[in-house]
Amino acid sequence: MSVLDLPDEIWRKILEMGVKNSKLGFKDLCCVSISNRRLNRLSSEDTLWHNLLTLDFSNNSSSSSQAFQFKSLYKSSYEKEKSRKLAVYNRAVLRVESQIFVHTTKIKLLRSQLMDETQRLNSTSKELSHLHNVRTASVALNVWQPDIVRGRQKQVVEQCTVPIESRIRALGMEYKLCKQQIAVFEKAYRDEKQRLDTTKKQLESMKYHPLRDYKLAEKIVGQNIQPKKKLKTSSESSTSTSK
Repeated sequence: MSVLDLPDEIWRKILEMGVKNSKLGFKDLCCVSISNRRLNRLSSEDTLWHNLLTLDFSNNSSSSSQAFQFKSLYKSSYEKEKSRKLAVYNRAVLRVESQIFVHTTKIKLLRSQLMDETQRLNSTSKELSHLHNVRTASVALNVWQPDIVRGRQKQVVEQCTVPIESRIRALGMEYKLCKQQIAVFEKAYRDEKQRLDTTKKQLESMKYHPLRDYKLAEKIVGQNIQPKKKLKTSSESSTSTSK
């Protein structure tokens, strides 16, 4: 006696127990239905699809279906759930893509600020080095030197029209502030770059698993959107320091 020779009651009981124990899903029943005509008839019975509808879609478990069979009702419920998940997934993808845009914009701004501050540091360093040379030349004028050397040093001193010592102190403080600001920008740049890389990996994972339920993921992404503290510019830092 082969398995196919079993009576309908046993086959019906097997299918019913498989559905109730969550061993058989809608895909399994569809696969069974294409085996032969007999299993197609047994796997399409309303009792099986009613139990499956109750397990998978509890909201529709109490729905009365007089105009439709439970298999058709399950199909419509499945399509609605699929559309809901797709909408949630699309919202989650758009949320992550907007985060990538925000991170990219911040990185561009930080890179620009870092370049400006580095240029300011280089300019300050050159002026500071020139003033140190002027101060050295001014001190050297007090000792005997050959006329040609003395003439060059005197020319360097006469070309400087600002108070040397006070200007050197001001440039020294500005140099320190520039280095501090550059360190702040570099740290902010690294942190923002890390956030961007993490968000890009998250987007890749979402696109690799489009059928996942992203209701929870959308909440997590929403929690990550927090206002960041505004970085102080070098002018603001120097103002606060002077106060």
